[in-house]
Amino acid sequence: MIRNMLCGAGALGAALFAAAPAFAQDAAAVPNPGNNAWMMTATVLVLMMILPGLALFYGGLTRQKNMLSTMTQVGATAALAMLIWVMWGYSLAFGDTTYEGTLGLFISGGSYFLAGTDASSTAATFTDEVISKYVFISFQMTFAAITAALFLGSTAERLKFSALMAFVPIWLTIVYFPIAHMVWAGGGLLIEDGALDFAGGTVVHINAGVSGLVLAYLLGKRRGYPAEPMPPHSMTLTMVGTGLLWVGWFGFNAGSALEADGSAGLAMINTFVATAAAALAWMVIERLAGHKGSALGFCSGVIAGLVAVTPAAGNSGPFGAILLGILSSTVCYFAVAKVKAKFGYDDSLDAFGIHGVGGIVGAIGTAVVYQPFLGGPGDGSTALGAQLGIQVFSVLVTILWAGIGTLVAGLIVKALMGLRVSEETEVDGLDISEHGERAYN
Repeated sequence: MIRNMLCGAGALGAALFAAAPAFAQDAAAVPNPGNNAWMMTATVLVLMMILPGLALFYGGLTRQKNMLSTMTQVGATAALAMLIWVMWGYSLAFGDTTYEGTLGLFISGGSYFLAGTDASSTAATFTDEVISKYVFISFQMTFAAITAALFLGSTAERLKFSALMAFVPIWLTIVYFPIAHMVWAGGGLLIEDGALDFAGGTVVHINAGVSGLVLAYLLGKRRGYPAEPMPPHSMTLTMVGTGLLWVGWFGFNAGSALEADGSAGLAMINTFVATAAAALAWMVIERLAGHKGSALGFCSGVIAGLVAVTPAAGNSGPFGAILLGILSSTVCYFAVAKVKAKFGYDDSLDAFGIHGVGGIVGAIGTAVVYQPFLGGPGDGSTALGAQLGIQVFSVLVTILWAGIGTLVAGLIVKALMGLRVSEETEVDGLDISEHGERAYN
């Protein structure tokens, strides 16, 4: 969400759309029930992306002996992130206290344990409307939860559950919350620079993808990789998870308008067409490469399109979104099929190859599809070259912050308790060894 707002207990706030000047909210403004209802729905849709969507998507891609552990890690990570969000995460990302100087570029404060918020508190949107502050907090909470769960695609089948539970609070605190503040909160470094990120290309996808890649290197390859075949144990479940992710993504993207308005409608149609184009493009590339168009390719294309259109959802016209989806699918295909093998890293379920790479394509491509000559909503006041420079800078900042922060958090946990399960546990499978259960009996 391109956002520059100060959410206050009375509805006193301001919002930036792209680089537009802030405006004052009417102190007596009352949430529009329609907007509130839409944002509550969007919040629940994002939750559906996590459980069951992402859990089934990742679970189906793993080997049978690791399905439940993968799904449990997704669910437990999201649950832990939600609790941390209301304790200190919201405060660091969007808190009512803004700090002067350099510190204010990276974090805020003053709202720990949601202090000062009650049922009458409101948050600003991009117009003169407001929504319930509890709804805004909940909506943003689901973003933190799914981002923390996304990097598990790079660590599947070998990360200890206890290590994950120790890693997540550190990672959220030093990586996710500052990046969310930089991109979406009033006074944040990247939003002040004019970066466009409607729903999380940098905050969610590049962040999670780069973090997953760093963890994959810290963990090392799975036993037997790449010589031993490790096909998905259930493409049926992965396909179901893909469908749930696509449906839930409308909450992710259209919800980022913060209102049920034309901007949400634009994000909605873009989420349809970019994803459809990317799904078909991946299958076409498979055929051109001499393979059959596969269900896995369809699912991979769907996610590549969704990832790429996320920062552009409200910053592109439908035609630009289609082009972005095709480009993302093409680049992600080569990242998964060629680059991973060349460099030899074990990105188990291609979290970096699709979320990281697709997020980079989407974030940079947003500068192009935003322009009016492609039907974008931009007014042309910021030249294409200038906006490209801003977008590239935001991508580089996100890559460096996520990479360094994840390395620090990973090394801390590795030193304290180790990151990887034992060889015996890995051979037996994490389901039975870590959780005492089997996916199928």
